[in-house]
Amino acid sequence: MSKAAKNKTQKDTAKNPTIALNKRARHEYHLVDRVEAGLALQGWEVKAIRAGRANLTDGYAYVQDGEIYLIGAQITPLIQASTHVVADDRRTRKLLLHRNEIDSLIGKVERDGYTLVPTSLYWKGNKVKAEVALAKGKKEHDKRDT
Repeated sequence: MSKAAKNKTQKDTAKNPTIALNKRARHEYHLVDRVEAGLALQGWEVKAIRAGRANLTDGYAYVQDGEIYLIGAQITPLIQASTHVVADDRRTRKLLLHRNEIDSLIGKVERDGYTLVPTSLYWKGNKVKAEVALAKGKKEHDKRDT
């Protein structure tokens, strides 16, 4: 990548830090609380995200062994960036949160019946962050209003 193209990419991310939005989540769920989480990504995924190839529409988060993972979020690999790696575009990615945040989310999901839904991906500095919302499913008649 040339120096001019790299500077243009950095300026674009500084102007608009949003990578992907999950508009369907706002339609399908009542969003109660939002939490910012980091994502454990591989190198080819970061390159693909910089190229704008992320999709959160079918994504959700789940709890396993005291950790929270993101499932179903699609990051389509770039052909030139993943020649030596077998890239799985819908692989399970770990969400990076503090222990007290994880514990409170686990309690609400297991006891109160909430669901964890990713609502957006965005840049914060040079890191990719995911906004995850505690959500309750809407009934059919609730969806008419939105």
